Formats: sequence, C-alpha cells, structure tokens
Amino acid sequence: MVLEALGSRIAGALRSMSAKTVMDEETLDEALKEIARALLEADVNVKQVSLLRRNIKAAVRWSELPPGANKRRIVQKAVFDELCRMLDPGEPPLSPERQRANVVMFVGLQGNGKTTTCVKVAYYYKRRGYRTCLVCADTFRAGAFDQLRQNAAKVRVPFYGSYESTDAVQVARDGVEMFRQQAMEVIVVDTSGRHKQEAALFEEMAQLEAAVQPDHIVFVMDGSMGQAAYDQALAFRQRVRVGSVILTKMDGHARGGGALSAVAATHAPVVFLGTGEHMDELEAFRVESFVGRLLGMGDVQGLVKTITESNLQNPDEEQMQRLSQGVFTLRDMQLMYGNLTRLGPLSQVMSMMPGMAEMIPQGSDRETQARIQRIMVMLDSLTAAELDQTPSIKWDESRKRRIARGSGRSLAEVEEVLAQYRTVSKVWGRMGKNMKNMAHGMPAGGGGPGALGQQMQRLFNPRMMQSMGGAGNLQRMLQQAMASGGGGGASSRRP
Repeated sequence: MVLEALGSRIAGALRSMSAKTVMDEETLDEALKEIARALLEADVNVKQVSLLRRNIKAAVRWSELPPGANKRRIVQKAVFDELCRMLDPGEPPLSPERQRANVVMFVGLQGNGKTTTCVKVAYYYKRRGYRTCLVCADTFRAGAFDQLRQNAAKVRVPFYGSYESTDAVQVARDGVEMFRQQAMEVIVVDTSGRHKQEAALFEEMAQLEAAVQPDHIVFVMDGSMGQAAYDQALAFRQRVRVGSVILTKMDGHARGGGALSAVAATHAPVVFLGTGEHMDELEAFRVESFVGRLLGMGDVQGLVKTITESNLQNPDEEQMQRLSQGVFTLRDMQLMYGNLTRLGPLSQVMSMMPGMAEMIPQGSDRETQARIQRIMVMLDSLTAAELDQTPSIKWDESRKRRIARGSGRSLAEVEEVLAQYRTVSKVWGRMGKNMKNMAHGMPAGGGGPGALGQQMQRLFNPRMMQSMGGAGNLQRMLQQAMASGGGGGASSRRP
C-alpha cells in the first residue's frame, strides 16, 4: 500500500522504545521526533504533524504513569488514537438507503481516477444487491463518455450519457431523472475534472449540485498526491458539500501522506481506497482497521468480515474427520488454494494478520495468484483416487508425466507441487497431534482472536481450523502455500 513505508517507520519508532534500558521523557521525545519526521517526509501537513505530536504527549502524561505500566503500549495506543482522530472527522460516511434513489455526485481533479472510481463504486453496490447505474456528466474530457460506457458494460451496470450535448448540467439532469423513473437505488454521477483549479470547474460543480440535488458528494483524490493535497481538498470543500473522500492509487509506492491531510481539510470521512486498476479492487475503509494495519497491529475484525463474506467452499464430513486427525491430502490442498483465491488480494489478507503483513512482497499479488492458478490446474488433472491419497503414495514418472500433459505444465512444475504438498502435510500433521488441547485454549466471542479462530476455520474446515494454534502455525501453513512455481522455499525441493 502507498503508506506502507510510513507505517513501517512509525512501528519501528515504537519498537525502538522497548530497546531502551530506561524509558523516560527523553525516550518519548526521541520516538515522537522519528514519528514526526516520518509523517513530514510522507507529505503530511506540517500543522497536523505538530498537533498530533502535542496530543500524544498530552495523552501519555509520562510523569503520572504508575510503576510497572507498559509504557510502549501506552504510547502505541496514543499514536493509534491520534491517527484515528486525524482520519475520522466524526461525520457520517456514504451510506445508500434501500428502496429509494440515492444520487451520488463525484468530483475531483482530472487524472485522479475519478471515472474509474465511479464504475468501481457502482459495481461495489451492485454486488451487494443495490440497483445501480452511471451517468456521464463529464462533457469536457475527450473520451470520458466512451470510457465510462465501456466500463459500465463490463460490470453490467446501466449507463446514460450523450455524444452530442456539451451541456453537462442538462445531461446530468436528464440521466438522473431517467434512472429515478426506473427505480434505481444508487445513481452515480461522474463530473468533469481539470488539470488546474479553474473557475469554470467550480462553477460547473455548483450548477450540477443545484440541478441534480445529490444526496452525497464524493471527493476523489490521488492517494499519492503530496503537500498540495490539503489545499486542493480545501478548495473543493469550500465550493461543494463534500461528504466523503475516496483515495485512489493506493497500491503504489509513493509517500501518500498528503491523503491524510486531505481528510482533515474536507472534514469528510474516507469511504473507499482504490487499490488497483480492476473493477473489484476497491476496499471499504474503516479507520481503526486502516490505522491498525498501518502500524503493523493487524486487523482481526476486518479479516473475520472478509472470510465471512467470501464464498468459501466447505469440506465434507469425511474431510473434517481426517483433517482433525492431522491428515492432509491433495484434495485438502486443492480446497485450501481455492479458498485463498476467493479471499481477494493476498497481501491485503496478510496485512490483516498481526505480524504477517510482509509475508507477501509488495506488488506480488498477481504473480502469487497466477502461481496458485497454475497449481489448481495441475491438481485438477489428478484422479479422484490420487487426490484422496495420503503423502505415502508413490509418484512414479509415468504418473507425473500424465499430470503434466493434462495440465499443460512441465514435469518440473508437477514435482514442485508434490514437494510443496509433502511439506505442508508434514506441518499439518505436527499440528494435528495437539489440536484438541489447542482448541480448548482458544478464547471466544466478539471480534478478538477467538472470533478470528472461528472464522479462519472456514479456510479449510468449519469446525476444526480454530484448533490450529494461532497465527504462528497459520503463518507457516500460508508461507508454504505461497511458495511455488520456479521460486524458492519448499517448492524448490524435489519429491
């Protein structure tokens, strides 16, 4: 993510406090200096950084802490709370109502990904059962009509626009009225942007707002924008009723702190993060979850929700009985990979697990997904009897060549998958010896580790995954799952 480096530096500054023999005001000042330096280098507004630093010192009250208090944790919580405060202005975000027309107007500068984001949002709500549609009121940029129409067709969302008309207000009014009559629930209106803050842009925005009377106005901003982000966001806020912010291009490596500044300028909450070019690469934004992942603390509640909402496959009773005894077959491996692909970008899933954010290198999601797909094709070439065999099965050369031919992969790739399977099955077997004891030790309820265990079991087994023994064993399992196809790790060993 675009703010990954910032999060690493803040987390590093907090860790450095623990290495100190004596933790006092000077130690806190050193940590806060490093945090402030990291924020400034990430393009966070100077005034915000200064305010954040003062608030943290006021919240910690070092001299008043009782003996034996975990000072690092207290400072970490203060940093967490202040970053949350910066990103949460306390205003209600975009939340469309059912059974009525919700007109949502998008504004922003040209080149920030506004048109693509309009389609992503329409698609996001369509997948959640809303009747959604798109209106192209961008009559300024050449190609805006075709771009929005083509993308709308890809996600099968109704579209309205005009090739001939240059009157954006009239096009928007006609489109909104047409879709109101069709009982659409989320009417997304794309508007013109400019490379500069021209008076004509703001005048047109005001006219569009008056014409369509939007229920919500969303400001779309490039998440990697620098110090100019604050002023840009403030200018839009002063002319139209910005209700929410969407940050785009959050999958890059730029500094990204300007995005934090923009939220403060608009006094509007972030509702989505654009994390890629594909139409499903739009992540709902939750302040606590975002800051927790930023600081390397994970996001247990987000992970639970992701797994709950994913269409995961469940094993049958025979598989559950076998897995509970620590026996892991190739059919179980096939189920594991199938469920991993349903969870979405794997780096995003890993970032929700405390201490596991760096398991998948930045930018390697597509490569990892492609590797998993290749493994799935090879597993599909196995017979039912082969899928159900235990690791003791003998894999002769003729059998491996048959699988390679059937999947269109090389013999070496088949051997790598078998080597990986044997390694994963050994890990599972070791865990199986203590599963009953570990199951009794898992806490339950709420959104904490117990809930995580209860949801993570669905990756493999609805009633057994809870007993895997926490993130450490899960991490080893997933590390084996990620290593494949011409790379290092377990997959490079021959069977």
